[in-house]
Amino acid sequence: MALFDFRKGSPDETPPPLSPVPPMEDLLRLVIEEGASDLHLSVGSSPVLRRHGRLVKLTTVPLTPEDTETLARAITSEANFARVNEQGSVDFGFSYKGQDRFRVSVYRQQGSIALALRIVPKRLMTLEEIGLPPAVRQLLDTPRGLILVTGPTGSGKSTSLASMLDTINTTRDSHIITIEDPIEYVHPHKLGIVNQREVGVDVPTFPDGLRRALRQDPDVILVGEMRDLETMETAITAAETGHLVFSTLHTTGAARTVDRIVDAFPSTQQEQIRVQLAANLKAVLSQILIPRLDGRGRVAAFELMINTPSVAALIRDNKTFRIANDILTGSKYGMISLEASLVEHYLNGDIAYEEVVTKASDPQAAIQLIGGQKPRKR
Repeated sequence: MALFDFRKGSPDETPPPLSPVPPMEDLLRLVIEEGASDLHLSVGSSPVLRRHGRLVKLTTVPLTPEDTETLARAITSEANFARVNEQGSVDFGFSYKGQDRFRVSVYRQQGSIALALRIVPKRLMTLEEIGLPPAVRQLLDTPRGLILVTGPTGSGKSTSLASMLDTINTTRDSHIITIEDPIEYVHPHKLGIVNQREVGVDVPTFPDGLRRALRQDPDVILVGEMRDLETMETAITAAETGHLVFSTLHTTGAARTVDRIVDAFPSTQQEQIRVQLAANLKAVLSQILIPRLDGRGRVAAFELMINTPSVAALIRDNKTFRIANDILTGSKYGMISLEASLVEHYLNGDIAYEEVVTKASDPQAAIQLIGGQKPRKR
């Protein structure tokens, strides 16, 4: 029996004999060889890979508390392990054999150690390979403003942002500063220069890193995540003072993103924040990943809102519920609705009809867009 056979067959079948728990190096190699995106290690379960969005258990004996601690210590520094014991978790990135990079979360659950590892692709994808809307390329020439990439965890936000920064780095003589937790994609200096700062290593917090970045002559700033009011406020100010700022939020859709930012502020500040967003927000790109019909990975569906004068007025007047209509009628500006993106994938034969209906913000609008059309044969 191969050491890493995946579980197959029906639940009634006799399961294959279980292998011993392999060392961390073998597990990392398996993630790479199998094209998995994530590795989960938790007491009471055998190691689990996420392949094409689905979880697959390996045929090893269940992990014990001693196993997960040994596996964690194989990749975790003493300083980071101390943080796990003090704070309950730690996030960091590391390179495997100088080639493949992983983002790691080591955390405690039910008194034992658990790990979640995500592989960071070694090659930066182009905007076209990701399938980003064409208008995104034009946005990257914007000298100042705020561009937000949003979506649930694991929706490819980091990959899209890395591709955007690489495009700027390749085509513009810009100073790019990133504040990340942890650093995922490592950017070499190209036509521009890139300095990447990791929270907890190079800088204590996102707000502190962002404030300090403003004194380091940046043209472009990436804030890994707008987690709190202070980071949001500083990012908006940075965009207002002549910088191109990128960041992420765990929201879906442009209207919800604007509302999430405004609602984070006290009611006495919300009108001012709406005015600032109306003037400085350039675009919101929301994305989700959907399993392909052919089983070969996933495809990304997008909603792109560009801040036109009409959209700015809706933000300023607290009428974000009407933004969806502007997106639907804004194709001449390069905007695209999530429904249109999903329907395009369905008609191309990439995804199932059920995915369109369940993932759309407005399923009825998606059904109307499909009409009587059938997927094209591939």
